[in-house]
Amino acid sequence: MNLFNEFAKDLRVILDDLAARGQLPGGLDLSKVTVEPPRDASHGDLSTNAALVLAKQAGLKPREIADMLVERLKDLADVVSVEIAGPGFVNLRLSDDTWRQRIGDILVAGVTYGNSSVGAGSAVNVEYVSANPTGPLHAAHARGAVVGDALASLLEKAGYTVTREYYINDAGAQVEVLGRSTYLRYREALGETVEIPAGMYPGEYLKDVGAELAGRDGPKWLDAPESEWLPAVRDFAIERILAGIKDDLEALGVRRQVFSSERNLIASGAVEDAYQSLVDQGLIYTGVLEPPKGKKPDDWEPRPQTLFRATRFGDDVDRPLKKSDGSWTYFANDIAYHLDKFRRGSPILIDVLGADHGGYVKRMQAATTAVTGGQGSLDAKICQLVHLLQNGEPVKMSKRAGTFVTLRDVIDQVGRDVVRFIMLTRRNDQTLEFDFAKVTEQSKDNPVFYVQYAHARCCSVLRHAKDADPERSLNPDDLAANAVLSRLEAPEELALVKLMANWPRIVESAAQAHEAHRVAFYLYDLAAAFHGLWNKGKDDTTMRFLLDEDPELTTARLALIKAVSIVIASGLDVMGVEPVEELRG
Repeated sequence: MNLFNEFAKDLRVILDDLAARGQLPGGLDLSKVTVEPPRDASHGDLSTNAALVLAKQAGLKPREIADMLVERLKDLADVVSVEIAGPGFVNLRLSDDTWRQRIGDILVAGVTYGNSSVGAGSAVNVEYVSANPTGPLHAAHARGAVVGDALASLLEKAGYTVTREYYINDAGAQVEVLGRSTYLRYREALGETVEIPAGMYPGEYLKDVGAELAGRDGPKWLDAPESEWLPAVRDFAIERILAGIKDDLEALGVRRQVFSSERNLIASGAVEDAYQSLVDQGLIYTGVLEPPKGKKPDDWEPRPQTLFRATRFGDDVDRPLKKSDGSWTYFANDIAYHLDKFRRGSPILIDVLGADHGGYVKRMQAATTAVTGGQGSLDAKICQLVHLLQNGEPVKMSKRAGTFVTLRDVIDQVGRDVVRFIMLTRRNDQTLEFDFAKVTEQSKDNPVFYVQYAHARCCSVLRHAKDADPERSLNPDDLAANAVLSRLEAPEELALVKLMANWPRIVESAAQAHEAHRVAFYLYDLAAAFHGLWNKGKDDTTMRFLLDEDPELTTARLALIKAVSIVIASGLDVMGVEPVEELRG
C-alpha cells in the first residue's frame, strides 16, 4: 500500500467537500497537489502543498486554505497532529502504530511490495542499446543497457505493460564497411597477407568471423565480384556479431522481447508510408535552410531540400528527409521506426541513447508528435560517458576490440551485479566513473557492497535466530501474525519503518519520471538506516536484535529485519541484481 497515495485520496475528498460547501471554488485543478515526506523529517511524516498550489486558482491566501485543511485533516484516522509551516505547507504526523502496520504489509507482500497499478496497463516501448552490429558491445553500452533494462523493470512494477526492444541498424554505410572489413579477414583466414586500411574496422574480433566464413564457404568468394560477395559477407558478419551482442547482453542479465531490423523496415515501405503521412498533414516542403550560426550541423546543405516542418513541434530548425541523391536520410528512417513502434501499440516511447545523440532529441520528439498525430510521446534518456579507471588511472584499451574496452571484459572482471548496480549510481545524464578497484572494495563508499552488506546482515541475524531456537518460525506470514509490533519503540526502528513505507511511493514517482537511478539512491539510504540501527546495538545491549530475556521484542525485531531484507530484495530485483545472503572478504 502506498500510504502517501491513501492520504492524497483523503485530501482530495476534503477539497471536494470544501468546494461543495462553498468554502472553495468548484472545478479546481488538483493535478499539482502532492502528498509526500517533508524534506526535513523533524517537520512531520507527510506534507502537502495543496494550499500553495490552489491559492491563486481559489483567489485566497495560502494560509486561508491551509487553515481549512488543518481543521479537516486533524480528524482523519491515524493523524495525531497537523501543522502549517512556512508559506502554507501543511505537515501531518501519524501514529506510530500506523507506521508499524506497514511491516505486516511488507511481510505478506514479499518482494512484490511496492507493486503498483499507477501505470494502469499503459503500453510503453523501451528501446535501449541498439548498437550498430559492427563489433562487440563496449563498456559505455553497459550503461544504456542497464538504464534501459532497469527502467523497463521499474515500469512493470508500477503497472505498465512494457516492450523491451533493440533496433538493429543493419542498413547504411556502416554495415557496408563491416562487410568489406570482414572480407579482408576472410581472405586472411585463407592464407593471404592483408592490411587493414584506414576507414575499415581493425578489431581482431573480425578474425573469428572471417575464419568462420572461410570454414563455411571455402574460397567461394575470392574471385567473385564485390557485387556478389558483399551482400553475403555483410549479412554473415551482421548475423555473427549480433549473436555475440545477444550473448553479451545475456551475460549482463538483459533479455529482449523484440529485435527490429532497420533494413526490413525500409524494405516494407514504412519510410515512404511515414513520409506520406507527413505530406498529408502539410508538414513537408522544399526549401533551403539558412546556415546556422556557429558550427554547421551535418545535415545542412546549401541547396533546395525536402524538409520536415520540425519547428512547428519545438525543434530549432526544419529537418531534411532526403539526401542529395534522393535517398532517405537516417532521420527519415528513424521517423518510420518510431511510427512503427507506435502502430504496434505503444503510445509511450522511451529511447535510451548514447552521449553522442544529444542533438538528435528535439528533432525526434518533434517527428514523433507529428507522425502520430499527437497521440504518441517520446522521452529520450541520454546516457553520458563512462570513464573506466583502475585505482584512478585510465584503463588500457582492449586488443581484441581494437579501440575500446568491451562489455564482456568488464563483466568478466567484476561480475554482472556490480556492473548493473554501479551503472545506476548516477543520473543517466551525468558522467560516471567506473573504477575497477573502487567498485569491488568492501567499504561504505562502495554502494554495491554497502547495500548487499545490509541484506547479508539481515540474513545473518535471521540465521542466528534460527540456530538459537530451531523451533522458531521465520516464515514471513508467521512473523506478520505473531510479532507484537508495538514493542518497536526506538526512534531508529520507527525511522527505518518509515523509510521502508516510502518504497511504494519511490516506485511510482521514479516510474512516472522514467528515472531508474532513484532506486539505487533509495536502497543506499535504506542500507544506511539499517547499518545505523545495527551499530546502535554495539553500544547499547538493549538495542540488539536477539534478546534471550525478551522473546517478544526479539520476534518484533526479527519481523523488522525480515521486512528490511524484503524491501532491499524488491529494489535489487528492479535493478536486476541478485541479493546476497552472505558476504566473504
